[in-house]
Amino acid sequence: MTYDLYIGDRTFSSWSMRGWLMLRAFDIAYNVHMVGLYGGTMADDLAPLAPARLVPVLKTPEGFVLQDTLAMGETLHERHPEAGLYPADPAQRAFARWITAEMHSGFGALRGACPMNLAHGWADFEASDAVKADLERIETLWATARGMASDGPWLFGAYSLADVFYAPVAARIAGYGLPVSEQAQAYVDAHLSDPLFRQWRAMGLTKSYDPMPYREAKTESPWPGPKRLPARAVETGPSENDACPYSGKDVTHFMELDGRIFGFCNAFCRDKTVNDPATWDKFMAIYQS
Repeated sequence: MTYDLYIGDRTFSSWSMRGWLMLRAFDIAYNVHMVGLYGGTMADDLAPLAPARLVPVLKTPEGFVLQDTLAMGETLHERHPEAGLYPADPAQRAFARWITAEMHSGFGALRGACPMNLAHGWADFEASDAVKADLERIETLWATARGMASDGPWLFGAYSLADVFYAPVAARIAGYGLPVSEQAQAYVDAHLSDPLFRQWRAMGLTKSYDPMPYREAKTESPWPGPKRLPARAVETGPSENDACPYSGKDVTHFMELDGRIFGFCNAFCRDKTVNDPATWDKFMAIYQS
């Protein structure tokens, strides 16, 4: 059973990120399709999926089309109860549904003032009173969830659909340097260090923009997540590996790290690795061998 997921630009599309995480994090098989959210082709790209008109869109193996992320999450939970999208404990599950739905429909001030941008942070953003009120509410929900669960970095101990929905919220808090408590910051840092979050960001950075969406009249700052290994793309090999670590195909594109050359089957495989080598287990198996 393989789903088809249609997403927009990874660096900016917070809802697409949620759609991808709810499949990837729970090992549900999918194929991904890119939609021209910022390239002007979205209407044409989604025409075969009508009445869907926004990303992400999920097509089930039977051909049913779902647009809304909350509907997508609930449908996946219903179809894959063994995957653990929601906590097993009834009280935790009920509250996870609550805070997921509240995120889906709320926090308009935060979302409006702080568009998700995974390319870099902002050094001089001043949060309005409305944004601070949203942050206060978010912290209340996070603290309540953490109080219901056993130890673990996530809201209910183990990763759940609630964490999927708050991952872009964590990105906004980090990227704009928003004021939160030490406990909330620890939860934000867990997202920034999460391999899947880092993979999503690394794939997004393979695409460049001119002009850059959401250009702000503020000072850019480095992305606040874990420091990446200093890899760079190079033109030629030979490489230590003859086959791409992801596809197994012959290598055609090359990357240098620590004076060593590694090969990949295309520019995307190479560039996503350059952007954050340590988050890709299949590459690290070669690098550490």
